[in-house]
Amino acid sequence: MSLAVCTMVLGTTSGAGKSWLTTALCRYYARQGLKVAPFKAQNMSNNARVVAAAPGRPKQGATPSGGSAVHAVTSVGAEFSGEIGSAQYFQALAARVQPDVRMNPLLLKPERDTHSQVVLLGQVSPELTGLDWRSRSAKVWPVVTQALDALRAENDVVVIEGAGSPAEINLYDSDIVNMRVARHADARCLLVTDIDRGGAFAHLYGTWALLPEADRKLLRGFVLNKFRGDARLLAPGPQQLQALTGVPLVATLPMWWQHGLPEEDGVFDDRSHSSGTVTRTIAVVAYPRISNLDEFQPLKNVPGVRLVWARSPADLAGADWVILPGSKHTSGDLAWLRQQGLDAAVAAHAARGGAVLGICGGLQMLGEALIDTHGIDGNAPGLGLLPLVTQFEERKTVQHRQSCFAEGMVGPWAALAGVPVAGYEIHHGQTLQHSAMAQAGDIAHAVLPDGLGWQNAAGNVLGLYLHGMLEDPAVLRALFGASVPTLDAVFDGLADYLEPHFEPGFLQSLIARR
Repeated sequence: MSLAVCTMVLGTTSGAGKSWLTTALCRYYARQGLKVAPFKAQNMSNNARVVAAAPGRPKQGATPSGGSAVHAVTSVGAEFSGEIGSAQYFQALAARVQPDVRMNPLLLKPERDTHSQVVLLGQVSPELTGLDWRSRSAKVWPVVTQALDALRAENDVVVIEGAGSPAEINLYDSDIVNMRVARHADARCLLVTDIDRGGAFAHLYGTWALLPEADRKLLRGFVLNKFRGDARLLAPGPQQLQALTGVPLVATLPMWWQHGLPEEDGVFDDRSHSSGTVTRTIAVVAYPRISNLDEFQPLKNVPGVRLVWARSPADLAGADWVILPGSKHTSGDLAWLRQQGLDAAVAAHAARGGAVLGICGGLQMLGEALIDTHGIDGNAPGLGLLPLVTQFEERKTVQHRQSCFAEGMVGPWAALAGVPVAGYEIHHGQTLQHSAMAQAGDIAHAVLPDGLGWQNAAGNVLGLYLHGMLEDPAVLRALFGASVPTLDAVFDGLADYLEPHFEPGFLQSLIARR
């Protein structure tokens, strides 16, 4: 049995366009009838999705007697769900395959500037979370190669995404995501750079120059991304670069603001909001540990909606809705809210009857208090906009959910009454009605079952544990009377964009068997 051909997208920097190009290649090759899978050995992101387990992995939370956390997630057992970076989730959909945890075996979720939660094959690993970077790399490399080799055995093509830059020489010896993966898979590599930042030729040449000779030989082509202007002005740069390195420039990709793919590494750009008359302004509070920001991508495509980030009270001026999104460190982001004066601004917006939506960590913030007896997140007073209390638990809830909003919803969210909804949960907190406030008559109205969602008496404040609500077509129709392009159409658009901008025949030669 032959193993899949591997192609790999490397970048000169974070944000160069690796995720975008990897997604486009997944759909491009899938449309040729090939079995395609994405792979990224390690992703650092607080944007995560719930996916299926790899075949033969253990039930969530199960650890063999006397075994380590690493052993637990690589032992045979029942099927379970896990989480991977959102980019690999979307890449799998682009490849027309079911996403699973092998496609992103290691996920690092930053909680503070100096600390990340480590997720291995979809499950939180306290053991790995406590290790330093280099010790962790040595432990997880066998898991990375097993996941990649399994995907290679099942597919025709594996499209691999690198991370950051492959030329971070301080990290090279403990690399498990760039050139070590490329060597293991004998991958045909592209190196992409963001020319809009400036210094693109220096970035490409400098990256090439810092790589060992054996790794340079894996580079098949350079890609200029986000180009604006007349491509003839690039000459003689590409020719000189090829003379210096032996690597050709194989594509120049023009700037494209509205491709429709959810953001991976950063917040959206305000220049890319929907064109036409603005009828509704939605402000998303952008705290430092914001998570799952990709779920707001559909709002960018709704006619008449302007989506803005709020980092100060002034940013809420004129907003119709205020959204408190997910957070990887809820108590820390609550402290930041108060430092900025945004707590008072959100409360004032709610007092005027303005719509407020809290999702996951945002829901927890809307309550009266955060209680943490296990050292998961931290204790903190909430914003007091819903009579709820959140208790953090050691076990993490990671699952898909389908539900239906209750009849009789009122206020700005009344259009959701009776609407079916699908999404996913990723949270440590468990949230309940504040018992003393209930006795006093202040009751949060359950709008989704099993503690998934509550609304205040006035109806303008809504809190949900359900991520992905704003990606649900039924919800978008109810709230906006509009439909947005499907993800499948977005993926096709990305694939369509590639061929005219790559050298003729190059994309086929990239996966040709030797």
